[in-house]
Amino acid sequence: MNARSSRRKPAERDSFASDRRLLRSVQQLALAGLALVLVWPAARGSSVWLGWLPLWLVGMPLAAWWALLGCPLPLRAWLRRLRQPGVQARRLPARARRTRTAAA
Repeated sequence: MNARSSRRKPAERDSFASDRRLLRSVQQLALAGLALVLVWPAARGSSVWLGWLPLWLVGMPLAAWWALLGCPLPLRAWLRRLRQPGVQARRLPARARRTRTAAA
């Protein structure tokens, strides 16, 4: 399998789209949890049964939101790093290497 066939076409990516109502409800849950953690000091603590509350009120809804979006990665940053022109290291000629190692 070559690299081109392993890439998904835009039409295929759209077929994995999640339900809009579910996406909206997870967004609202994440924003409500964030507001709750920011406004109510008890929501910043931990519970004996649940553990650390900000994880369940903010972290998990954000992770679900990201999963419903298809786990997109910041590809632009990776591509920008790959395209940045850098200075390529050059080998020294054999004479310069010998004189350099003899001086050291």
